[in-house]
Amino acid sequence: MAAKKKVEAQEWMYEIISQPHVTEKATMGSEHNQLTFVVDKTATKPRIKQAIETLFGVKVKGVNTMIQKGKTKRFKGIMGRRSDFKKAIITLEEGQVIDTGTGL
Repeated sequence: MAAKKKVEAQEWMYEIISQPHVTEKATMGSEHNQLTFVVDKTATKPRIKQAIETLFGVKVKGVNTMIQKGKTKRFKGIMGRRSDFKKAIITLEEGQVIDTGTGL
């Protein structure tokens, strides 16, 4: 019987996953076993999947990514712009759970 190899978390994994993206729409995804994270703009789907599985110890079923364009906003009459960011919607296998309230 082959022993399961324990994968160590590496520094790049912490750099890819920035924070959970907590919005009303992202919270509704938890009914379908989905979580939303803000990730690095250069992160790829396989790297995101590997980082989530290693850091949280869960099985990932799928990863969808999108770039959220920043809005133009006005602050005291001065035009400004929020930055663009990439978010990843992670679908977990049945029975898998991540508590995003505790942090890494």
